[in-house]
Amino acid sequence: MKITFYGHASLGIEVGGKHILVDPFISGNPQAAAIDINTLKADYILLTHAHSDHVLDVDTIAKNTNAVIVSNAEITSYYAKKGFNAHPMNHGGSWKFDFGRVKYVNAIHSSSFPDGTYGGNPGGFVIEGEHKNIYIAGDTALTFDMKLIPLRTKLDLAILPIGNNFTMDVEDAIIASDFVECDKILGYHFDTFGYIEINHEESIRKFFDKGKDLMLLNIGESIEL
Repeated sequence: MKITFYGHASLGIEVGGKHILVDPFISGNPQAAAIDINTLKADYILLTHAHSDHVLDVDTIAKNTNAVIVSNAEITSYYAKKGFNAHPMNHGGSWKFDFGRVKYVNAIHSSSFPDGTYGGNPGGFVIEGEHKNIYIAGDTALTFDMKLIPLRTKLDLAILPIGNNFTMDVEDAIIASDFVECDKILGYHFDTFGYIEINHEESIRKFFDKGKDLMLLNIGESIEL
């Protein structure tokens, strides 16, 4: 499983020969100016919620790739009405796709499209690939619901927001990593704008002091599990 960071909360995942994009907000992020969305491959687009900093590039990428949009019922209905392919899910449900099993799990946040359309309840994703399992938390506060995840799935990586103000901060993300029983963390949703700027060295040290590994990737950088 290869995971590429495209800035903010945008990810590319290659698993089982398939390309997955998560929450594509790239063209509106000056820090990601080197990424050309028209060159991105996508068989699936996973959306945690409907805020503009998570869905900005969905229409363009879906038109280019004919990707299947996977999210809650309200978000997928919104895109289906535009003629896009969509697979609706809801909290607690899972589905076996051709790249692995995806479960839509709880997140505590809000969700609406830029035009004001209701975006349903926000969520996160647990992806079980053939060899590796990951948790993508989405925009969320710390919640005891995270403790349910390791009851079903042993994680190899947890992708957690750490920018504070709109989501968890570093300290809460450390607790979240305890809840999901995963000490290998990829941080995201940080530094994009002033509200969520973090001190990188201090954040990494705080995780290290708890015996955990926080990875902060540069935009365009990848890791392999």
